[in-house]
Amino acid sequence: MTSVVSRQFLLVDGDDTLWENNVYFEQAIEAFIDFLAHSSMSRDQVRAALDEIERMNVAVHGYGSASFTKNLRQTYERLTDRDLQPEDIEHVVQLGNRIATQPMKLLPDVAETVRYLAGRHDLMLLTKGHPDEQRLKIERSQLEPFFSAAAIVREKGEETYREIVRERQLDPARTWMIGNSPRSDINPALAAGLRAVFIPHEHTWRLEKEEVVQVDGRLLTLPAFGELRAHF
Repeated sequence: MTSVVSRQFLLVDGDDTLWENNVYFEQAIEAFIDFLAHSSMSRDQVRAALDEIERMNVAVHGYGSASFTKNLRQTYERLTDRDLQPEDIEHVVQLGNRIATQPMKLLPDVAETVRYLAGRHDLMLLTKGHPDEQRLKIERSQLEPFFSAAAIVREKGEETYREIVRERQLDPARTWMIGNSPRSDINPALAAGLRAVFIPHEHTWRLEKEEVVQVDGRLLTLPAFGELRAHF
């Protein structure tokens, strides 16, 4: 793709696009499965059960570490083949709670690339999850000054992107969504008529994965965030 020289509007995802996020959930899940030590269910079966509980509860609990902790506890209470003990439940709760205490770790080349892009284009940070938790991540990232706006939404669907285009009077042909999630960042943005940059992350949440819609000329796939400088 040739370099884009005209000014574009870039929507940028936060979790697992700008900073590490899901890896901490994955670590908690592995520790949870170890602790559960189910006598007959395999690790994959336990994980599938947790996935299903998360899928069912997301409409009620939303996203974020607090919601995840509730799902982890529910999964333990449903699956354990030992007598329920308060100290065991507390241990499971702590596995979830410690996610919020993890350090802010920007992904490679993010700070330099965001600074570069902000000098050439209009940037808006678009993230979903619990408002307080996401706001804290944004503040700790120290990236907010490079964005013209930061929006925290409950879900990212096709209508989310259409609403942003309407409210900001954007030209969809010059508006890009940059992210790692096919389900929330890429496919709904493309469905709304925007362009998109897909930057896969090895720890993308399983429930955010789906086949990326193939479109002509509106989708760019890059191996790393720093590669954006060669295209924008």
